[in-house]
Amino acid sequence: MRNKHLILVTLFVFIISSCARKGRPEGGPKDETAPIMVTANPPYETIHFDDDKIRIYFDEYIILKELQKQLVVSPPMKNPPLITPQGTPSKYINIKILDTLQPKTTYTFNFGNAVQDNNENNKLESFKYVFSTGDYIDSLKIKGTVADAFDKKEVKEVSVLLYKLDSTYNDSIIYKQKPNYVTSTLDSTNFEFSNLREGKYLMLALKESGNDYIFNSKTDKVGFVADTITLPRDTILNKPIRFFKETQPYKFKRGKEVSKGKIQFGFEGKQENMNVELLSEVPENFKSFSEFEKDKDTLNYWHTPIERDSLNFIVNNQNIKDTVTVFLRKKELDSLSVTSSVTGVLHPKDTMFIKTNNPIISFDKSKFSLIDTDTIAVDFELKKQSINKLAVLFKKKQKVGYIFKALPKGIVDVYETTNDTLDYKFTTRTFEDYGSILLDVKNKTDHNVVIELLYQEEVVEKRYVTTSEKIEFTLLEPKEYRIRAIVDENNNRMWDTGDFLLRKQPEQIIYLQTIFKLRANWVQNETFVIE
Repeated sequence: MRNKHLILVTLFVFIISSCARKGRPEGGPKDETAPIMVTANPPYETIHFDDDKIRIYFDEYIILKELQKQLVVSPPMKNPPLITPQGTPSKYINIKILDTLQPKTTYTFNFGNAVQDNNENNKLESFKYVFSTGDYIDSLKIKGTVADAFDKKEVKEVSVLLYKLDSTYNDSIIYKQKPNYVTSTLDSTNFEFSNLREGKYLMLALKESGNDYIFNSKTDKVGFVADTITLPRDTILNKPIRFFKETQPYKFKRGKEVSKGKIQFGFEGKQENMNVELLSEVPENFKSFSEFEKDKDTLNYWHTPIERDSLNFIVNNQNIKDTVTVFLRKKELDSLSVTSSVTGVLHPKDTMFIKTNNPIISFDKSKFSLIDTDTIAVDFELKKQSINKLAVLFKKKQKVGYIFKALPKGIVDVYETTNDTLDYKFTTRTFEDYGSILLDVKNKTDHNVVIELLYQEEVVEKRYVTTSEKIEFTLLEPKEYRIRAIVDENNNRMWDTGDFLLRKQPEQIIYLQTIFKLRANWVQNETFVIE
């Protein structure tokens, strides 16, 4: 009898575990049906809600996928709810509310696509659980789209926020408090709010590094609807919310010695005529050079080596002055390294540059030579273009190979170190190897526009257009190109971002829909209407 009972128990456990285990009977049809919510306790759209526990039942075993990313609770809670089980199949979801609920408020738990069946991962799309602590369920809706103001890459996982414009509202609220309502774009550019209350609202789009719905201008991108959102009047936004990264106010960070004779001054934000002023007394033969590092908030400062414990500076940026002491403790100098701007092919419009990591004090042209493939010497000039760059100027011929050489000690840097032997080989192509784009620009805006030619998001060329006119991009390599226009509202010939507190929208960027698949010896014509 005991053995029989043991067999029955074992069989029962096996059946239960088989039901929960992922898979389908051999040879059976594939399950393509999403799970269905059967019931909930308290029921869906309960009013006068005063509980802290919710259980939602489904018609089959489900699992929760990427719940932290998918779940959006609106209005946001200070203490996120505890949702179980996670990681194991179940026919129900438990929600434990750890926060004090607001009175007379409709709450929405939007699970996105997190609820999936255990067998085939069929998604229960945009699944929501709704309840109200008041007398009724708010039912107003509004929907729209979002877009990155500068970048045309696909936009995903952007939060859209609503702040009620009442007596407690002020502009700083977005830096300190969670919004009244929140939704997310998840895997598309579209968003939709539901179960909203009548009233007036500020609407923001937030692309944030965290997930707290608090705007941090240092790390987050923000966009805003200029006009007040009025419900129930507004139901659809006609234009996307363009989000952007704000320019940070200037702030000096620190100065540090990175190698003997080289100091880096770090800062953040916008620099305007930034420079460093040496306060310490130095010998008469002391030399210094400074240059901003490309794409970094860093000013590099090189100086002739000096036997001092420290140097004192004033770092100037407009009306801001910072006094800094830099301790000199490094023993090793940066050895001189030299590179060429040309790798393989020299474009007809380009100049060959010899670049160094350290400032150039002098160079000896007699130690440099340029010959063609017939070993015939080519006349050239060598001119200093910046503190660490020499231009090799010569009359280029089509479809010719060149060899540019330098003997040792042709270049002397700030530390009096010199180059080793240099040897660079490159060729030129014929004009027929390149293509052109002829663009008929029809500017229907009230502003000048900057036309930019792009290859893989990098600007190849740009033109400034003040009226409607035809422009031509010539001698282009056979590649895929895109074109965009910046509507230059302040005539500074560059794109300017926005500012939330100033209620300044970013300047508009308009992309031409055509993708140019350019071929050699080919001219492609296109019209670009900007309005």
